[in-house]
Amino acid sequence: MATADQATDNQLMNGADILVKSLVDHDVEVIFAYPGGASMPLHQALTRYKDRIRTILPRHEQGGSFAAQGYARTTGKPGICMATSGPGATNLVTAIADAKLDSIPIIAITGQVPTANIGLDAFQETPIVEICRSITKHHFLVTDINDIPRVMKEAFYVATTGRPGPVLVDMPKDIQNSACVPDWDAPMELPGYFVEERTAQPEQIKQVAAAIKLAKRPLIYAGGGIISSDSSDELRELVHKTGIPTTMTVMGLGALPNDDPLSMDMLGMHGSAYANWAIRDCDLLIALGVRFDDRVTGRIAAFAEHAKIIHIDIDPSEINKIKEAHIPIVSDVKPALQELNKIVEPKEDIAEWVEQCQTWKRDYPFKYDTQFEGITQQHAISELSRLTQDRKTIISVGVGQHQMWAAQFYKFKDPRTWMSSSGLGTMGFGLPAAMGAQAAHPDALVIDIDGDGSLQMNIQELACCYCENLPVKVLLLNNQHLGMVVQWEDRFHKGNRAHTYLGPTHHAEATGDGDTKYAEERYPDFVTIAKGYGIGAATVRDKADLVAALEEMINHDGPYVLDVQVPYQEQVLPMIPSNHTVDDMIIE
Repeated sequence: MATADQATDNQLMNGADILVKSLVDHDVEVIFAYPGGASMPLHQALTRYKDRIRTILPRHEQGGSFAAQGYARTTGKPGICMATSGPGATNLVTAIADAKLDSIPIIAITGQVPTANIGLDAFQETPIVEICRSITKHHFLVTDINDIPRVMKEAFYVATTGRPGPVLVDMPKDIQNSACVPDWDAPMELPGYFVEERTAQPEQIKQVAAAIKLAKRPLIYAGGGIISSDSSDELRELVHKTGIPTTMTVMGLGALPNDDPLSMDMLGMHGSAYANWAIRDCDLLIALGVRFDDRVTGRIAAFAEHAKIIHIDIDPSEINKIKEAHIPIVSDVKPALQELNKIVEPKEDIAEWVEQCQTWKRDYPFKYDTQFEGITQQHAISELSRLTQDRKTIISVGVGQHQMWAAQFYKFKDPRTWMSSSGLGTMGFGLPAAMGAQAAHPDALVIDIDGDGSLQMNIQELACCYCENLPVKVLLLNNQHLGMVVQWEDRFHKGNRAHTYLGPTHHAEATGDGDTKYAEERYPDFVTIAKGYGIGAATVRDKADLVAALEEMINHDGPYVLDVQVPYQEQVLPMIPSNHTVDDMIIE
């Protein structure tokens, strides 16, 4: 049987080598893989292709699958992760669901018990295809070694075409170990999966141009579809040609630079007041690559209720699913914008509307208490943004208040420089996603802006950063609480603390409600933890020391954790309470 280096198109190969060679043939550069009994043949095959594929060993399968997302989100290429059967496979589930909601192309490969043992409750067996059926774009259980080349071809095609998403390939161990002469030219078999027809028709583009011509208060609402379709340039051309103000979802940040005069920044629950007012008052809403998520719309009936809606999206299931569109268009956003830019005319009759939008933006900016003696989360992020604007920087976040503050106060200029678990809102996303981005962009400055709650969910990946020479920086905004839940407790539950303090429970018991003492009793000691992993680390709590501490973190040669001690009482504002309207927006 041929070795990897000897393999040709007509030689006998085992299933594991066929799968790994398929990865090579699809230009895979990095795989995040954690071994186990049912995936050992695949790992053995990876060692035979080590000159072609870098295998990075995460410290938890979930970390590996989020790292695959970080790779995919920042490159546009599919991220690859692998785990063994049973618990290894189920540890991928959260990241697979996360990728499905955020339309991220990843391919998750799982080992499986031998085919004869499937369904017999064998050791480390789970029906991972059944578990993931509703959270994958497509899934395969390979039961014939001859199917591997076709299955892998289909997996890459499905993950990356149309609306991107996760694909699962489940590989029984006996299929990995058996041998055949692979048919590399086997045709794909995907009945019912069509992507070539999803292009806007000329008549539809003319309708859009006509609607723009008639509008007096138009607004562009740009989402993650702009990023995934690599159409930021086309969006910018449309914005500057027409002069239409533009707001972005969390997934769409970077599509238009924050410092563009027509940028209205982020909209939604914690979006800017000016973007939300513009949504309320616009007469034409041009929705591009968005899904009208509930965190954007609030009460659906009141969202853009006075506007005609144009909705362009590659996924037909999103059209009219939540908000009815007056001009619904199923199309890849990129060619639709390319055609629209050819015929759309400059808007010379919306000066009053643009001035209104810019007045709101001047009068109601994102703000925070600049007189606070210590370091606020917003101040730390603002200073980080200022210090990193002149270099290639990629930002990831966990989930919670720090995530929203990063979206508000970090100034993004380019697409694929921002990674956020947006649809699923998965704590623990930030560090491993940064790890994957760093593997994809070794020369970039990659920073995980994280909270102490989120960081601890995948903190073991500090070991991976150290061992794999991935110089990820962690800006830890440490408030000792689950900050976003605390904010909701304060707003909607009379401040009753229901298990949102992350310090020792005996401290709380000894002090009653004890909130004022929590900030003085910092737990755990993240600097000691980081140094235990071989990571550079420091703590800062005085405002005067912040910039120097940030510069030390940025300039450190390897991975680094900067523990920034911040207050837990800060709240993310503006805020539109769930299922409310812009008129219920809390600004102060």
